[in-house]
Amino acid sequence: MEWHKKEITKTQVQELYEQYGCDPLTASIFVRRGITEGKDILYFMEDDKRYLHNPFLFEAMEDAVDRILQAKDEGEKVLIFGDKDVDGITSTTILYEYLSKTGIDVSWRVPHGNDDYGLSIESVEEFAENYGSLIITVDCGISNNTEIAKAAELGIDVIIVDHHNVPAEIPSPAIIINPKMPGTTYPFKEISGCAVVYKLISALRFACSELYKQEICLLNVRPLNDSYLVEALKTVNLHERERITETIVPGMLSIQETRLAGFLQGQQIFCWDAPLQQKMLAKAFGTGVEFNMLDIRPEIARMTASLANMSLLRLKTHSKIARYKPKENSELDVFFNLFVTYAGKKTSFLNDGDSQELQLVALAALADIVPLQNENRILVRQGLASINTGKTKNGLTEVFTLMNLHGQKINSTDLSWKIVPLLNAAGRMGKAELAAELFMEKDADKRRALAEELFTLNEERKALTEEALIIAGKAARENLERFNNNLAFAADKAIHRGVTGIAAGRLASSMQIPAMVITFFDDGKAVGSIRSVFGYDVTPLLNFCGDLFLNYGGHAFAGGFSFHSSKFNELVERLQKFCLVMEFDKKNTDYNTMHIDAELPQEYITPDLLQVVDRFEPYGEANPHLLFSAQKLKIVSADIIVGKKEKPHLKLTLDCGKNKWPAFFWEQSERLKRDFDVGDRLDILFQAERNTFNGMEKAQIILKDCKKAD
Repeated sequence: MEWHKKEITKTQVQELYEQYGCDPLTASIFVRRGITEGKDILYFMEDDKRYLHNPFLFEAMEDAVDRILQAKDEGEKVLIFGDKDVDGITSTTILYEYLSKTGIDVSWRVPHGNDDYGLSIESVEEFAENYGSLIITVDCGISNNTEIAKAAELGIDVIIVDHHNVPAEIPSPAIIINPKMPGTTYPFKEISGCAVVYKLISALRFACSELYKQEICLLNVRPLNDSYLVEALKTVNLHERERITETIVPGMLSIQETRLAGFLQGQQIFCWDAPLQQKMLAKAFGTGVEFNMLDIRPEIARMTASLANMSLLRLKTHSKIARYKPKENSELDVFFNLFVTYAGKKTSFLNDGDSQELQLVALAALADIVPLQNENRILVRQGLASINTGKTKNGLTEVFTLMNLHGQKINSTDLSWKIVPLLNAAGRMGKAELAAELFMEKDADKRRALAEELFTLNEERKALTEEALIIAGKAARENLERFNNNLAFAADKAIHRGVTGIAAGRLASSMQIPAMVITFFDDGKAVGSIRSVFGYDVTPLLNFCGDLFLNYGGHAFAGGFSFHSSKFNELVERLQKFCLVMEFDKKNTDYNTMHIDAELPQEYITPDLLQVVDRFEPYGEANPHLLFSAQKLKIVSADIIVGKKEKPHLKLTLDCGKNKWPAFFWEQSERLKRDFDVGDRLDILFQAERNTFNGMEKAQIILKDCKKAD
C-alpha cells in the first residue's frame, strides 16, 4: 500500500484560513483535497438551510405546485408511486405525509414482489378505475414513457419527481422535476430522489404564503462622487429574475429618460432605510418624482434586533454569504440575501417544521450514494442533527433501538452501514411496502413488529447475497475472456432478483471492471443490474442494448434493466460487440494508494481533533473519511480481540504525548510480534473517531496502515 501526501504551500493554507475563518489544519485539508473555491468551501463551513438551492430553480416547479393545489381545491384523488429502495421509500413517505396533512385525498404505492422498477400499467389502470386523476411518481418515472402515455389516455395527469438519467425520449405529457433534465437551470444535478421531493414540499409550503408568484422589486441607491448609483432587481418566489443598474447625474436626465421608469412601473418596491433612500432619489431626480416604497428594515429588525440601525454598507462587511462569492457583493446583493432570509422565515420556507423530513432526506442521500458535495452536505448534516436531538422519525426510533443505536450519537457511517441495508432489504425481498409502513404507522407496537420483520428479511437477504456471490463470481471469471476482459458478466436463474445489484457491485469492486448480473423468472422475463468502476459511464452501454430492454435506466455508474428471456442470446452478442470498444484507464484508480489529508505532530493528536473530523462529516461518496498520519508513536500496550466470524483484531495503546489513544487494527492481529511489538515506535495512517459505550464517548484511532518507525 502506497502512502501519498500532496505537497502544499503555507501561502495556500494561509489564504484559505484568512478568507474563510477556518483553522489552519482545516485549511490545509481543503487545499490537499482541492477544495479551494468559495462555492465549495461554503458547504463545509455552513450548515444553515438558507444555503440550499431555491426549489423554484426547477423550471417546472410552479406547474407542479399549481397542479397539486388544484387537486386539493377540487377534491381530486392523488396517487404517489415510488421506487422500492430506500430513496423511493423515503420519497413516498415524506410526500404522502405532507399531502395528507394538507387534506388531499392521497394514497401511495410501491412495486411489490417481482414488479419492475417504476410506474406500471396495472397501477395506472387500477387508479383510473378508482376515479383518480393525478399521479405523482417519486424516485422513478423518467423512463416510463408507455405508462405515462397510458395515464394520459385515461385522463390522468402525471407529475414526475425523479433524479435518474433522462432518456433520449422524454415522457409526455407530464410535468417533470428532475435536476438532470436537459437545459435545466437547477445548479446541482446530483441530489437524491428524496431531496427532489423535499424541494417540491418546500415549494408547496411557500405557495401557502402571500409571496407566492408575487413579483417584488428591491431598490437601493448609493452616492458616488458626483452622481448616484441606482440598483434594482426583480424577484419572484425568492429567485432573482432580472437586474438593472443606472448611474444618475442630478439634473441630466428625467427618470422617464432612463431604463428605471419601465423597470419600476407597476412594481411592489421594497427598500432598506426609506427616509435615506427617498432623500437620495430626490437629489438624483428632483422632488417632483415620487417613489412608493416599503421599508422592510423595521420588519427584518424585529427578527434580528442587531440589524435595526445598520446600513447596507455596514452589513456588507458582516455578510457571511458574501465571503464565499468570487466577486465582491454589492449593497443590493446584501439586501437581496437579507430579504430571502427574512421571507424564508416569515413564510415557513426555512422553518424547523421539516426536521423529520430531513432525517429521511439524509438517509436517502447516503443510501443512494450521492456525492457528499454542494447542498447534499447541508441536507445530510441537517438530517443528522435532527436525529441526534433524540426526536427521531417514527420507524427510525424502532430501528435504532433494534440495532442498539438508541442514545448514541449517530453519524453518516451508522446510517450507511447499519440502517440502510436493513431498510433496503424490504425492497430486495419483494416487500418494499413494509419499509414504507414502518415510517407511516402511528402505532408504536406495530412499528416495533415491522422493524423486527425487516431485521429478519435482512438476515435472509444476507444469506441470498452470499449464495449469489458464489454463483456470480464463478460465472464472471469463466466469462471474462468472452467479454474482452472488460465486463464481469453473470446470468443465472438461481440468483435472487433482489441481490443482483449487490452482486454486481461486489464483482465490480473485486475484479476492477464494470459488472453485470442477471437473473430469470418463470414468466419469461429477466432482470439485471450493472455497476461500474474507474468513473466509467455505463449509460452508453445500456443505450447500445436499449432496444432489447423492456425498460432500463439509472445513473452513470449504476443501472438496472429488464427484458424478455428470449432476447438473452442477442443481448450477450450485443454486449460482446460493445466490450471490444470499451476503454477505461485503470491507471487513474487510487485503489492501492492512501491519500493523507494531514500529517499530525503528537501535540495535535488530542480529543479536539474530533472537531475537525466533525466539520468534514458527512463522509461517503466523493468525501472519504479524513486520513491522518503520525510518526514515531510508541506502543504502550497491545491486546488481541477475538472476532465473532472475522479474523482476530488488534488493539494497541499509543503514546501521543499528553494523551494515550486506543488504536484498533481490524483483522491484523498476526502483525503483532511479527512486524512490531510493545515498546516499538510506529509510523501510522489512521482515522479518528468516537466510541460510544453506555452513553460515554471516548476518542479512538482506527489504524489503516502502519510500519515500524526507523
